[in-house]
Amino acid sequence: MTKKIKELYARYEEIIVYLIVGVMTTIVAWAAKFLANAVLFDNTMYPTSAENLILSTINWTAGVIFAYFANRRFVFKSREPMAKEAPKFVLSRVSTWILDIVVMQVFTLLNVHLMVGTIVSAVLVTVANYVFSKLFVFNKKSSGKAEETKTEE
Repeated sequence: MTKKIKELYARYEEIIVYLIVGVMTTIVAWAAKFLANAVLFDNTMYPTSAENLILSTINWTAGVIFAYFANRRFVFKSREPMAKEAPKFVLSRVSTWILDIVVMQVFTLLNVHLMVGTIVSAVLVTVANYVFSKLFVFNKKSSGKAEETKTEE
């Protein structure tokens, strides 16, 4: 049984660790969001569009800062220069920040509870963030091909 678990972990390590880091990122981002909601907006569960924009921005900022370093170190194990990766990471996260804002604004218009909208948005954003990080930010294929070329020469 433990051998099978180890094999599955080895096969899906990146996705498993990404999900763990994603949960941790969500905790950090939501803590910032709900703390800001308590401090700035008296803990409303039906924020206005403007309040949602502010809360989404705080959520996004806290999440991006935590996620970049955690994904770089634990998920994708990158050794690329931060100056090369960080701008791509932030750009990819801007696109999912916009997704979050759109989803939250739609739920605000529909008068959906803040927690419901936050959970739905988090799922959509997490999937999109993984795809962007894997294909665009921490793309090992480009550095792997360069290493293969050097080895073949």
